[in-house]
Amino acid sequence: MASSMIVLLVVVIGAFLLMEAAPGDAVDAYAVSLGGDAAMMDELRAQWGLDQSLSRRLQVYLISLAQGNLGWSVAFSRPILDIISERLPNTLLLMGASTALSFFIGSLLGIYAGAKPGSFRDRFLSAASLALYAVPGFWLALVLIIFFSISLRWFPSGGVETIASGKYGLARALDIVRHLTLPVLSLSMIYLALYLRVMRSAMGQVWQMDFVGALRARGLSERRILWRHVVRNALLPLVTMLGLQAATMLGGSVVIESVFAIPGLGRLAQEAVNARDTALLMGIILISALMVIIVNFITDLFYSWLDPRIAKAGDAA
Repeated sequence: MASSMIVLLVVVIGAFLLMEAAPGDAVDAYAVSLGGDAAMMDELRAQWGLDQSLSRRLQVYLISLAQGNLGWSVAFSRPILDIISERLPNTLLLMGASTALSFFIGSLLGIYAGAKPGSFRDRFLSAASLALYAVPGFWLALVLIIFFSISLRWFPSGGVETIASGKYGLARALDIVRHLTLPVLSLSMIYLALYLRVMRSAMGQVWQMDFVGALRARGLSERRILWRHVVRNALLPLVTMLGLQAATMLGGSVVIESVFAIPGLGRLAQEAVNARDTALLMGIILISALMVIIVNFITDLFYSWLDPRIAKAGDAA
């Protein structure tokens, strides 16, 4: 817990200093879009607290965070916590569905390929995953939109749900599923290929371990050895990769949310950058870092469940 708080503090201070080093501020973005003279810009900087020193602004921001206040968005004229609370569920839904789909299907395909190393299906799936991993996410998203939304008209091309549809319950849930099908596929396909390759490679290494030969000598069937021993041990690096990819997938959601016009954290970050809204961008970075820490904590728990020796080693330490 203490280490997580230190990580969050380092992220906040580092992000604050980096954004302060960037040219321009919210007043400059306001003047570019709406215009204004030098006197008005100075007045806005004083009103928004941008005329204070760097150390003073950092101190005020850290004190506000300690009180649970993420600040005020000058771009939206609303509390930052309220804005993020509206956008966060969409990002969590997109990331959660994409992660679950890519991990489940990628691991199953990796097991199918790694069950017989060197076979045709192994070589075919390895080559296909490499080709899929090389495809840019935004290009895949555009192809899916052209084919499934424009040509076939099976799925909507953007948004989270139909605006003012009046749907509730199951009907609304199905409407959300239709809208998120293409974004989830776009975001999950690349990571699916990565999980497939990691799982296949890990299984290839486990098959060569001595305990597999000992299990065969005891007369266990290949199917039992595969599912009870090889797959369980091969899942360890895959789970590790799952935790490491949490931050990467969050970054990938920025592109996908922009392509499909999904009002999530990724698109909100883009809007904050365009408006030079430092406080809003800091809030997004803080929440994103917190999400990554939570995902890695859950990953550690799952890792301990797969390999009880890790939990015993932690207790002994």
